[in-house]
Amino acid sequence: MTDTLTFSVPGMTCGHCEASIKKEVGAVHGVVGVDVDLGTKDVVVTGSGLDRATIVSAIDEAGFDVA
Repeated sequence: MTDTLTFSVPGMTCGHCEASIKKEVGAVHGVVGVDVDLGTKDVVVTGSGLDRATIVSAIDEAGFDVA
């Protein structure tokens, strides 16, 4: 079963932001995809057995806050 979680990350502004988030979130166990939309400031994560708190922690590790 594939899970999909969406996070609002208002601090993202550029390609470097996108790359940082994709790197950190992509390293989380169970994550198979990370889609960053700089226009809407959304991060959509797909995978199996995803834990919301772990993803928020990874986004924080990349230097961003989840709204």
